[in-house]
Amino acid sequence: MATLVLVFLTAFVVVLYSTPALIKVAVLKRLIDAPSEERKIHKRSIPTIGGIIIYAGTLFAYSLWYNIEDRIYYDKIFQSVTEFKLIIATSLILFFVGVKDDIVGTAPVKKLFAHIVVALILVLIGDIRITGLHGIFGVSDIPYWGSVFLSIFTYVVVVNSFNLIDGVDGLAAGVGFLSCCAFGVWFIFASEFPYAALSFALAGALLGFLIFNFSPAKIFMGDSGSLIIGMFVCVMAIKLIEYPIQQLDSFWVNISKPVFAISALAYPLMDTLRVFIIRALKGQSPFNADRNHIHHKLLDCKFSHTKTVVIIYVFSMLIVCASVLTYFFNSPSNNNGPTYSLLAEVSIAALFLFYVINLNSKKNKVKRSHDSSH
Repeated sequence: MATLVLVFLTAFVVVLYSTPALIKVAVLKRLIDAPSEERKIHKRSIPTIGGIIIYAGTLFAYSLWYNIEDRIYYDKIFQSVTEFKLIIATSLILFFVGVKDDIVGTAPVKKLFAHIVVALILVLIGDIRITGLHGIFGVSDIPYWGSVFLSIFTYVVVVNSFNLIDGVDGLAAGVGFLSCCAFGVWFIFASEFPYAALSFALAGALLGFLIFNFSPAKIFMGDSGSLIIGMFVCVMAIKLIEYPIQQLDSFWVNISKPVFAISALAYPLMDTLRVFIIRALKGQSPFNADRNHIHHKLLDCKFSHTKTVVIIYVFSMLIVCASVLTYFFNSPSNNNGPTYSLLAEVSIAALFLFYVINLNSKKNKVKRSHDSSH
């Protein structure tokens, strides 16, 4: 446990004290994001390569305190070292794709190709994949190629989801921090300390970055940050889902693993799938940028950046807590428990979405009424 605290604090301190220097260099070298498009909501030029320090802080803290001599967990550590090599290799691909996009731009098709390559390496070589639905809709195991397709699809969606929600000061960093904390706590109770360390290393880095990224932001994480966060949390989610149920405490056995993982990523997944569906119905590319995200709807309701992200933070925390409460739906004798748990989570997300859309609709009616009276 002390190692996890050291991992978290090291990543936090590294990012906290290194970010001001990165901001200075970015400004001097004009590595900034200018508010040149209508969809962009910032009013001044802001450095946009913050992902560099998030990535560096996470890897430094994890590598510094990772205890490969702990014989108690030798088997887990040996497996995680093997997986960690692939995680580093694939994260480097996304990191450099993100850096290039932050500085000179990258075509969406090229970024998608990189996401698929990363997913193929992790799934086919690393065997970090979803092997079944674990009781959701009565489905346990799925065929190998179905598992490969589902896992690749999951990687692509989750990685893109953090990229797409990075549109308000402090949103992607804050939601990523909460997701990592949720995964980290779960891994602690599961005695999966290698992945708990990775979770808290990224959480510490994101908290340190959030100090500079919260409204009014002094720096953006850019694609170099959002793509890395998305990949890391996707790996955590799949490792959680596939964790052997026989090794869990009796309390956690009764909490659906897929439902908990989905709840930890609820906001990015909900917003991304909603936006992709809207764009598809309009006949547009799913990668075309627009102002249809939930955070845009909240901003259109005249909420400040701070209030917008706090609302989303609260939603993210509540839905994770709700997933823990699904303990009461699940029992060895209730085969429908995981399905009921998922439906409960979806209902909470739907209520939140209805609240935002309804609030936005009321604001638009008031505005139209005011405009017509003049």
